[in-house]
Amino acid sequence: MKILVINGPNINMLGIREPEIYGKNTYKGLCDTINAYANENGVQVEIYQSNHEGEIVDKIQSAYGIFNGIVINPAAYTHTSIAILDALKSVSIPAVEVHISDVSSRESYRQISYVREYCEKTVSGQGINGYIQAIKYLTEAIKD
Repeated sequence: MKILVINGPNINMLGIREPEIYGKNTYKGLCDTINAYANENGVQVEIYQSNHEGEIVDKIQSAYGIFNGIVINPAAYTHTSIAILDALKSVSIPAVEVHISDVSSRESYRQISYVREYCEKTVSGQGINGYIQAIKYLTEAIKD
């Protein structure tokens, strides 16, 4: 089982950026948590982060035929990027949308999610544990 974890803009600033919203855990802490879970559960993961929409699209496209699932936190691109949605659709890899904060209780413009149209599930407001929930969901869903 191979899972690609994609993080969008500013996720690399975890622990620095608005800790009252995103928590005090760092991006390194997020990666360490994901890698530890994956190692304990026999899942291969690749973690990727970019602040650039086109690079995220390229990464999704490069996943075709290689990965069994995608966990994606498009961050601000959640609310603006049809290109990321189209990339997910084009590769037809099962995907789960993750948000560290509870976007449903935030600003009105954060209520829009283009990628949700494609993703099988959304995990929101669970902090970095949301990534673990998403990986667990995908590994169970893909086995079935």
